[in-house]
Amino acid sequence: MTEDRKRPCAVIVGVGAARGLGSALCKRLSKEGYHVVVVGRTAAKVHAVVASIASQGGSAEAMVADACSESDVTHLFNHAFNSNTYIPELIVFNAGNNRRMKFLKTTVHDFEEFWRVGCFAGFLVGREAARWMVPLGRGTIIFTGASASLRGKSGFAHFASAKAGLRMVSQSKAREFGPMGLHVAHVVIDGCIDGERLQAAQPERFAAAGRDGLLNTDSIADCSLGHSPTGAFSLDSGAGFAPLRRVVLKSAAKRGRIRASPVLDGF
Repeated sequence: MTEDRKRPCAVIVGVGAARGLGSALCKRLSKEGYHVVVVGRTAAKVHAVVASIASQGGSAEAMVADACSESDVTHLFNHAFNSNTYIPELIVFNAGNNRRMKFLKTTVHDFEEFWRVGCFAGFLVGREAARWMVPLGRGTIIFTGASASLRGKSGFAHFASAKAGLRMVSQSKAREFGPMGLHVAHVVIDGCIDGERLQAAQPERFAAAGRDGLLNTDSIADCSLGHSPTGAFSLDSGAGFAPLRRVVLKSAAKRGRIRASPVLDGF
């Protein structure tokens, strides 16, 4: 089957809990007609998301992979781009971890682990995406960021350094590959997500915030993907770039509402 007749596909890297952002992104894209490759480290979790999509009549497949592993990421993209029935048009890097740690208590292992998941894995996924998409002359790559992508905070040096690094990877990719037809986005999610991870890891914080003080995963997915792949990222500057767009998502007064402020990064 020729490339232009294949079904569009989205590859979502970093899918975990059923009530999480990765799952919400997969389900939203399935509803838009994409075949979704659901990628995560835990087989039971990614298969559960695939089963949920299938129950709604969507098309999806599960792949177990560690985004920090070069061989796993290479295998993932070889599999996705060698399909006879679909062609990836959208890649989302959503892998990440977070917890508060005092600076003097942060070990070398802790710091490196956060960097590997938050930044290095994004580099691997972004590199392989570019290798396959540049010859096609098209494609969208979205990196999930956080408030820490823009500023440091007491107790989060390990996390902020990784997320800021990922943002720089995104900006550099946008400058290098924009002229080649790739659209690169870094989405800053400025707030706590109403998901299973926060509820399990920080139950007191989850309870104190209440549902009205948390970001709804479906709303984040709607806002983020509402600008992809033929909308907000299809911008050209006078220099001929397809610049990276930063979308800041902040908590609104009511659960499920998002206030989005899309602005161009100044680079």
